[in-house]
Amino acid sequence: MISRVLEYKKTAVNTTQNVNASKLSKGLRSSPGLPVFLICPHSEISSIQSFLSEHPSISVLDNFDILPSRYVLLYFQHEKLADSQKDYLNECLARGQRVDSLINYIEKTQGYTEISLLTSSCLLTSQPSKLLNSSFVKIIKQSVESLFAALLLILTFPVMLLTAVAIKVGSEGPIFYRQARVGQFNKEFDVIKFRSMSTNAEEKGAQWATKNDPRVTRVGRFIRCTRIDELPQLLNVLRGEMSLIGPRPERRFFIEQLEQEIPYYSLRHAVKPGITGLAQVKYAYGSSLDDAMWKHRYDMHYIKNYSLWLDFKIFIRTVKTVILALGN
Repeated sequence: MISRVLEYKKTAVNTTQNVNASKLSKGLRSSPGLPVFLICPHSEISSIQSFLSEHPSISVLDNFDILPSRYVLLYFQHEKLADSQKDYLNECLARGQRVDSLINYIEKTQGYTEISLLTSSCLLTSQPSKLLNSSFVKIIKQSVESLFAALLLILTFPVMLLTAVAIKVGSEGPIFYRQARVGQFNKEFDVIKFRSMSTNAEEKGAQWATKNDPRVTRVGRFIRCTRIDELPQLLNVLRGEMSLIGPRPERRFFIEQLEQEIPYYSLRHAVKPGITGLAQVKYAYGSSLDDAMWKHRYDMHYIKNYSLWLDFKIFIRTVKTVILALGN
């Protein structure tokens, strides 16, 4: 079952991997303009060997005497470092060198969280996620989004009315489409969308939508690329089941597969799912396991580094996508 659900074209996946790996390596070289070194527990080097092989610009440091006058010094799993390694990190800080964790460095320079570097305590830090731990931030986010969702429902009502007519005229079947999705705390709810596929779209069982999917109707293609099909989910926001911005909700059928393949995939359920999210505005459409992994990198970055400013930037980029019809 897993192989059927997660089946994808090797060529497309390899292309995605090569493009993203190339982009990351280029970013690591150019962002600081300085050589980058890594201090890592000897017992953990093998666990990140694949990551290091993809990013040769990061050099594992064994000899502390060979460093240039200016550099970036990264560390991985500081709690497992030897005392001599920790002492050296403190000395570098005292000398004014840039010292940061490997995970933070990737987040700051690339804008996503590298899943392969995470540990089971990734969200249990001295600077916890505001989205998970601040009641004030949660209240502000929910209040602002509920007000905004109500306003958007009023403003987009003419568009939704025309869409409903077009769907009814364009193909047989209901106007709206309800589907069980997994939300915050692993609770299921019915997501509401404008129907964009034929009524027999899943007669062969659950399957991911693909680019140029033949199941999509003519009207459906337009409302999907403009994201108009997502507008009814504003009702989900008003009902408290979703946020305007957050990780996209998935079906339990797929989640059970992805949790076996992607580390810490279940952490996305610590927050409310969103109509749009960082993964949707930063990553191109894709339906493979590799695509799901990349989207999870962005979702984890959103959860770990949440701010109202980040929400605002995602919203602006989503509006741009709608106006320019860049969605898929």
